[in-house]
Amino acid sequence: MTEKKFSHIPVLLKETIDFLAVRRGGTYVDATLGLGGHSYEIARQIGGEGKLIGFDKDPAALELARKRLSEPPVELQGDWPTIRYEQGSFAQIGELLEAGSVDGLMADLGVSSLQLEDASRGFSFQAEGPLDMRMDPHEGMTAEQVVNRVDEQTLADLIYEFGEERRSRRIARAIVRARPVRSIKQLVDVISAAAPTMKSERGRIHPATRTFQAIRIFVNRELDDLKALLESLPKVLKPGGRVAIISFHSLEDRIVKDAIRDGAKAGIYEVLTKKPVTATEIEIDRNPRSRSAKLRAAGRR
Repeated sequence: MTEKKFSHIPVLLKETIDFLAVRRGGTYVDATLGLGGHSYEIARQIGGEGKLIGFDKDPAALELARKRLSEPPVELQGDWPTIRYEQGSFAQIGELLEAGSVDGLMADLGVSSLQLEDASRGFSFQAEGPLDMRMDPHEGMTAEQVVNRVDEQTLADLIYEFGEERRSRRIARAIVRARPVRSIKQLVDVISAAAPTMKSERGRIHPATRTFQAIRIFVNRELDDLKALLESLPKVLKPGGRVAIISFHSLEDRIVKDAIRDGAKAGIYEVLTKKPVTATEIEIDRNPRSRSAKLRAAGRR
């Protein structure tokens, strides 16, 4: 069987590395290893004395990243860091990492290319496939279970809260009436009939966009995990350690912004990004997914 190839361009790579102030021999955490794009650059810079720790819920992504990171460039063979892989949520960093042991931590909260481009994972409404959406395919409820089992009120609430979808009640009612909903195409058709395309600042948004985002966030407990990561960060960072987090929608960005702001008020952080850093037009042209990326960074006092 031929191995699937997935495109992967790390978002805001230079900016992330710069804010982390990556230094040789340091200990760095990639909380969202994905396909290893950011980690590869960190590994290049920390050298053989350094340590890199990568977290990912998705065992397939972890395996691909392990393969990529096991092949250093020729000129750096023999000068490559020790790499530790953790299959699981970055919410566990407080339990799995020693206090005051980390020089820098980064997280790219976007869904990876691996997940989006594999129709069998059910993350994208652009291709037909099963309603799954789990980052760890061995854990938790699937999207199909959510749309078919959750009561109408709860479904409407989660679509509103996690998707910021004003038409959530109408969409939830339509989904409940259409049960059983078994495939991506069926769910997209139900949503599109209940809530036609809306205009936005970025042009027209597909009617399923916000509902799919909401279900994915709910299935993977994304916001709860992000809050747990941010709560553990001050404990694991060394004094002077850095954190850089890339978010892709307002819910995540608000949580990150508030945590950094509150930490700064408490004397825990120095804010390094008064406003979020966004991609340049050149990067957006090369990688359209970077358009909505927002990077915030802070230093541990």
